[in-house]
Amino acid sequence: MEIIIASAFSVIILFIMACSMIKIFIIAYKKVEIKFRRFMVFITFTIAASLIAVSILPFGYQKIMDLIY
Repeated sequence: MEIIIASAFSVIILFIMACSMIKIFIIAYKKVEIKFRRFMVFITFTIAASLIAVSILPFGYQKIMDLIY
């Protein structure tokens, strides 16, 4: 139960972080501070890193809970 709650809160935090980063990249692209290719690479890496972190976190929390209990 604790793992599900911790994972859910982590997913929410990562989602907020990813959305904020994407907004920053959109602003930079509109101001022509970055080119389209770099813009797409940054967005892709942000989404991929968030998905990888969300996938791995429950296993990490499970290991921590095993150590505690």
